[in-house]
Amino acid sequence: MWRPWAKSSGRTHNSTTTSNFSCSTFKDIQHLCAPDPTPHTPNKPSVFHRVRAATSILGSWTHPTHPDDAPEHSDPSNSIPGADKRIVVYFTSLRVVRPTFEACRSVRSILRGFRLSIDERDLSMDSGFLEELQGILGRRKLTLPRVFIDGRYIGGADEIKHLHETGELKKLVEGLPPAAAGVCEVCGGYGFSLCGECSGSHKCYSEKSGFRSCLACNENGLIRCPSCSSAPI
Repeated sequence: MWRPWAKSSGRTHNSTTTSNFSCSTFKDIQHLCAPDPTPHTPNKPSVFHRVRAATSILGSWTHPTHPDDAPEHSDPSNSIPGADKRIVVYFTSLRVVRPTFEACRSVRSILRGFRLSIDERDLSMDSGFLEELQGILGRRKLTLPRVFIDGRYIGGADEIKHLHETGELKKLVEGLPPAAAGVCEVCGGYGFSLCGECSGSHKCYSEKSGFRSCLACNENGLIRCPSCSSAPI
């Protein structure tokens, strides 16, 4: 026969055991169920932080933040020799600094609206244009774009937009040669083509000296298009 339940030798719950849990109200339950607060730790530098820092550095280089860095006004001494009867625009096609890219695109759009021949010099395609512009304006720190009409320096984006709104820009470009119809078949409208000496590698090989830098092209292995680009200064 089964032994009586009361006489069972099994382990029984000790009703006298105390518990640390104490809850008298519903608010205490909510407090106990709340997640443990995580300790605040300072944010570590990430790749996005470095990208933002690099962008701000580029922005300070391309945008005037000091009166001495403001764009110059039109000065007869700031002229391009041999650039008569044409428009020369120094700009960049890089989108790294968005305001600079938008300013360059806006100025090029305004000038292209006159359907005239424009000599566009992209500093991102050839670093020689930067040295060229620095020598013309006589300063190292520059903003883009920069526009020359009939060999004379006109100004940057603000000056071109103001002249266009007042109608003075149309007077400045009167008599300049019209743009050629269609797109250049040699470069496709980019103004550059691969160097024939090094096939775009910017390296030439000879048995005597081995590999050397090509002297006929820029650092990207490109040359000005012989068909549609104007002769360099």
